[in-house]
Amino acid sequence: MARRERERSLPPTTGRAARTRVDQPMVPRRSPLPEYDPEAFGRLSERIARFLGTGRFIVWMTFTIVVWVIWNIVAPADLRFDEYPFIFLTLALSLQASYAAPLILLAQNRQDDRDRVNLEQDRKRSERSMADTEYLTREIAALRMGMGEVATRDWIRSELQDLLKELEQRGALEPPPDGER
Repeated sequence: MARRERERSLPPTTGRAARTRVDQPMVPRRSPLPEYDPEAFGRLSERIARFLGTGRFIVWMTFTIVVWVIWNIVAPADLRFDEYPFIFLTLALSLQASYAAPLILLAQNRQDDRDRVNLEQDRKRSERSMADTEYLTREIAALRMGMGEVATRDWIRSELQDLLKELEQRGALEPPPDGER
């Protein structure tokens, strides 16, 4: 038994690399890709998407395009950087749109996730409220059934008035004056 353990702990005699142990965590490899925080990236994309959906962005974008076009039409020929078909402007707008669309989709996906969580919380809260309402309804019904067997103030008053009338009819009591009842 001890010999087997010793053999397992020794490196293999063949030209192969040492076997990794299953019970030990693997050493993470360094990735050639840059590391990033997905949550921070998501927050940034939401901020950008929020800005892209504002009137301020439309105004600034319109202003930039108008200045671009006017500069490249009116400026002296040696200062123009994008002649009439405005290919560079088209490229810049395409680049902006190619980045804006995925950022907006990412922001929408994050909003959908938040909405899904909120909907689930609302559903659970609604179920609890429904259960509480049903419980209170049963309790009120039980109280009403119990109250059916309890003498109420109005019932006692009517019974006492009936007894007074009966005693008056027998002549045991004098009838009170009309205004005292």
